[in-house]
Amino acid sequence: MARKMTEERLAAERARLAAMREYEDTYAAAEMICGIDEAGRGPLAGPVVAGAVVLPRDCEILFLNDSKKLSEKKREELFLEIQEKALAWSVGIVGPDVIDEINILQATYEAMRKALAGISPAPQLLLNDAVTIPGVDVMQIPIVKGDAKSVSIAAASIMAKVTRDHMMTEYDRLYPEYGFAKHKGYGTAAHIAALKEHGPCPIHRKSFITRFV
Repeated sequence: MARKMTEERLAAERARLAAMREYEDTYAAAEMICGIDEAGRGPLAGPVVAGAVVLPRDCEILFLNDSKKLSEKKREELFLEIQEKALAWSVGIVGPDVIDEINILQATYEAMRKALAGISPAPQLLLNDAVTIPGVDVMQIPIVKGDAKSVSIAAASIMAKVTRDHMMTEYDRLYPEYGFAKHKGYGTAAHIAALKEHGPCPIHRKSFITRFV
């Protein structure tokens, strides 16, 4: 019975992944299809990070999904598997000073352009999570909630999220009083309390914390 359940689960997972390849199959004429997604638009501190991933057509990465729907342990496992199996992957990082200077939307676009610049050879098609990136001379397909609908975007979301989480864990060692390793810079009650007690540190986004300091 246990074996039968395992086989059933595997079959269901492969069916789910097949559905998530709909966009990749639809645009199969493009030889290099790149998924793009970001992590960190909402936090009060730290960078915004974009991921870009090109997967082989026959690539199977079980349990690949929107990074927000995965446990930290599963994200870490998939982070390594994507690196092993991807034809190409890259991340783009834009820090809090630039976010304050040009606003979070423009900083997100810049992080995406940086991630895309790290993909070689250049992709023929971009599958983006909900946005169209300005200043990019490649065909783009924006997909609302794309990180749950496209394997390429899901992979990009994991690369972006795990990269950013690693950075925030490192920042926690520099600024332990804020608890960055736990909340990753998001506006939790504990983070806001620490911000009010200690004031901002160099990785806080000044334009995001005006209500608190």
